[in-house]
Amino acid sequence: MKPAPTSDPTRISSKAALFYLAVCIVLIGLNLRTLFSSFSAILPEITSATGMPAALVGALTTVPVLLLGVCAPAAPALGRRFGAERVILAAMVILTLGLAARGLGAAAALLAGTIACGAAIAVVNVLLPSLVKRDFQHRLGAMSGLYTGAICASAALGAGFTHPVYAATGSWQFGLFFWTLPAAVVVLLFAPLALRRRPAGISKVVGGPSVWRSHTAWQVTIFMVLQAMMSFSVFAWLAPILRERGIDGGTAGLMVAVSILLQVAGSFMAPAIAARCYEQRGINLMIALLTGGGFALSIFGPLELIWLWIAMLGIGQGSMTALALTMIVLRTRDAATASHLSGMMQGVGYGVGSSGTLLVGVLHEETGSFTAAGVMFLIVGVLGAVFGFRAGRRRFVGEEV
Repeated sequence: MKPAPTSDPTRISSKAALFYLAVCIVLIGLNLRTLFSSFSAILPEITSATGMPAALVGALTTVPVLLLGVCAPAAPALGRRFGAERVILAAMVILTLGLAARGLGAAAALLAGTIACGAAIAVVNVLLPSLVKRDFQHRLGAMSGLYTGAICASAALGAGFTHPVYAATGSWQFGLFFWTLPAAVVVLLFAPLALRRRPAGISKVVGGPSVWRSHTAWQVTIFMVLQAMMSFSVFAWLAPILRERGIDGGTAGLMVAVSILLQVAGSFMAPAIAARCYEQRGINLMIALLTGGGFALSIFGPLELIWLWIAMLGIGQGSMTALALTMIVLRTRDAATASHLSGMMQGVGYGVGSSGTLLVGVLHEETGSFTAAGVMFLIVGVLGAVFGFRAGRRRFVGEEV
């Protein structure tokens, strides 16, 4: 096997242009989760107004998560063929159109828009880390924290502002359409930079390492699977879990919002700390246990300490999500390998990790409570600690031997 090449040099010569790219990356991240949290925020109002069947509700909540896994493997090839920036720009245009279609109100437009958004987000998810790896070698920890924090903040924005927009306008359609506006702004800001770049994107490394045959790549990927199982379960099930424990709807909503805000804090801090460490074994292990423990204790821990459990879950989940994504840039030598690892771990990670929300629902239906799901999250946390510990060793994809 040929040794992996050194990191690709940035193609941006001026500090102003590099700063502008950093701002665009953060703004793009702020649009990558509103799809998921905005719909659930006003789901009762939508079903009440439309009589939407349960099958369609299930499709609208499950299909976009599955598409994150299904479409991710295509992103590296698209980036090489057309240029990473141009592919991201095209995906953001599709995301904007998809968000607009959701606001039309018709069931067919709602489903088509959701599918388009899920596919677009999958592509952007994969290519953003490769841009960070290529252009921000000198600030890997800071930039990883910024864009993963922006992604977590995106979920908080969708959850926190969709219902107020609905309440102010009386229109659930506009509550969904509203998120077209920030996406369109990002398209306008990013277009001059993306279109000015030459079409050559992240180069293909001839004879480079195969991520699918790399032990390190699989350890990072399984770490991603386990964090995704918990991450999307927070969005889907944390509020019902809290309400089943006797907490009123308003307080449960506040707790979910606080948890997501703490995710943002964790996602900013963890990558910066991890990038300064020689290895990331210890931080990966501790954060995985904190996340699994916080989730389990939110289900069956003493209710008097529920705010503590929510804080543990929020900080842990945000940090674990950010660490999984940061492993992409810390376990690879060049942007091309980072792009392939990103496609592999997000394709498998989101595809398999989406089973977490399904398993919670099945366990609740079979047992009549969320206790079994709490045990499941304890197991997921322990497994996350094991694979996070192994993924955190100072090894690079293709250089294990």
